[in-house]
Amino acid sequence: MQKTPVTVVVLTKNEEANILECLSSVKNWADEIIVVDDYSTDKTVELANRLADRVIINKMKVEGTHRNWAYSQARNDWVLSLDADEHLTPELKEEIAQILPQTDFACFSIPLRNFVGSHWVRYGGWYPAGKVRLFRKTKFKYEEVEVHPRVFVDGDGGHLTKDIIHKGYPDFEHFLSSVNRQTTLEARKWINTNRKMSFGKALWRTIDRFFRTYLRKKGYKDGMVGLMVALFASWYQILSYAKYWQMKKESGSCTSNTNKKDDK
Repeated sequence: MQKTPVTVVVLTKNEEANILECLSSVKNWADEIIVVDDYSTDKTVELANRLADRVIINKMKVEGTHRNWAYSQARNDWVLSLDADEHLTPELKEEIAQILPQTDFACFSIPLRNFVGSHWVRYGGWYPAGKVRLFRKTKFKYEEVEVHPRVFVDGDGGHLTKDIIHKGYPDFEHFLSSVNRQTTLEARKWINTNRKMSFGKALWRTIDRFFRTYLRKKGYKDGMVGLMVALFASWYQILSYAKYWQMKKESGSCTSNTNKKDDK
């Protein structure tokens, strides 16, 4: 079987529950598989070594920087970026194999079929909301920030029609844990980039995000899962602001205390 001239890059951190399904979906299809692990303490590295061509240990400090470095390790020009809780469908593998030899595009977005537990979230803007996951490494880079880095592409992009399966949230507990972690990083990014955020703006975003997700984008059609998706989307806004407010306040307190000591 001729392999597709693409390097699959997977970033991991304690992903022993997911890594084998992810790598199995591209084994014997991709020309190269690289796992870049952030010092996992479980069996992620041991399991990854069974299927990956290379497993590289590298500490992730800033997501955008870490991703750019990881993609630069690929020997192929084309890179397919996967998270450990994602895997490719056979239809997507066939679509990629057919399109790469004849395209002039610099990148392609791919639809993600997201699951909460066993429920495929079809509404609320979650599907087919494509993300750029397939790209020429020489034409692509991430913004070097901690959370939600922007994508910069030198060239035109296309859109694929088949799905990546994303089983990112086994249950609501994991979903809420992810929101908690991401809002901390979001608040820190606002601080580091000197972004000005007001309570009024954050409150408006909170209300707007709920109604946009639940009503305008028909999240209600996903039942209880759709309601929780809309609530978590809105809470993300106000939680980010609360953490931003606290960080600013503590930073000011530290500065004030330091100045008082210096005056003595």
